[in-house]
Amino acid sequence: MPAIDPRIDAYIEMKAEFAKPILKHLRQLIHKACPDVEETIKWSMPFFDYKGNTLCAMSAFKAHCGFMFWKSKLMRDPEGILQVTERGAMGNFDRITSLKDLPLDKILIAYIKEAAMLNEMNTKLPPRKKAVATELKILDDFDSAISKNKKAKTVFENFTSGKKKEYIEWINEAKTEATKIKRIETAIEWIAEGKSRNWKYQNC
Repeated sequence: MPAIDPRIDAYIEMKAEFAKPILKHLRQLIHKACPDVEETIKWSMPFFDYKGNTLCAMSAFKAHCGFMFWKSKLMRDPEGILQVTERGAMGNFDRITSLKDLPLDKILIAYIKEAAMLNEMNTKLPPRKKAVATELKILDDFDSAISKNKKAKTVFENFTSGKKKEYIEWINEAKTEATKIKRIETAIEWIAEGKSRNWKYQNC
């Protein structure tokens, strides 16, 4: 019998109806491909460890699910189906809204087995490159808008530099003026509530 963590059972039951069959199916395939996998919860999400290291993780959000391999950057990806993300980011398969969005079972099982092999070989991810410290450039539009919301301004000023950077970069990366305005409005709303830029992923 596979080692089951009841916290993951509870996690699945709390999620939307569309997500339950996806999460249950992924969990089943993981255990089939790697019988000795260990279930746990990290960052409020179901994680699966093998040989003392993270193997993969899954999560469910309001309208989609996510599934990732921890060492996706090191995987061969013969089917060309992996969206390689930064370590710890949620999702190598974009937004999963139904079982149809997943690869065939035999393909996903083969990928899980490869990920397990990387852990068996104790293959390490390359160290992250140290980011060069740069001065945060706050757009005048954002500075003007947040100054009109005293609560948001106070919260933002008390954010760590990392949390500030997440918001500023997100706004600065907007491709159009309309997108920039929308992001500024959303940012101020979230900041006033004390939320970080990636709060949805941290409280799933």
